[in-house]
This record gives sequence, C-alpha cells and structure tokens, in this order.
Amino acid sequence: QPDVAAEVERLRREQGLGPSEALNQLARRGMVKRPVERSFVQKTHDVALLMDISNVHDALEIAES
Repeated sequence: QPDVAAEVERLRREQGLGPSEALNQLARRGMVKRPVERSFVQKTHDVALLMDISNVHDALEIAES
C-alpha cells in the first residue's frame, strides 16, 4: 500500500531505521490502538401486548396456564 510505504520511508528517514524495523514499529503501533468505544443504544418497538409483562415471573405464570 502506498500509504504504508510512505510511512515506512518517513520513519526510516527520521529515525534512521531499516525497512523491517520501521515496518515492525508501524505494526506495533497498530496493535496498541484501542477500538473506538461506541455507546449502546437499546432499540425498542411497540408490540401492543395484551397482558402486563412488567413482572416477568407473573407473565410466565399466565403464559404457561
């Protein structure tokens, strides 16, 4: 990839590294990066239930009878 090659060359010039050293440094840098945390958003839908399910135990009792 041209962008990787350019970064390898930049590191070689600036830090006096060999090609393998520069590539390893880039790989290590990539492994350390943390993924961007995304906040969880619960999606809800109106399902128009015919019974109250706010108490799960009671709802299961009714559903089983």
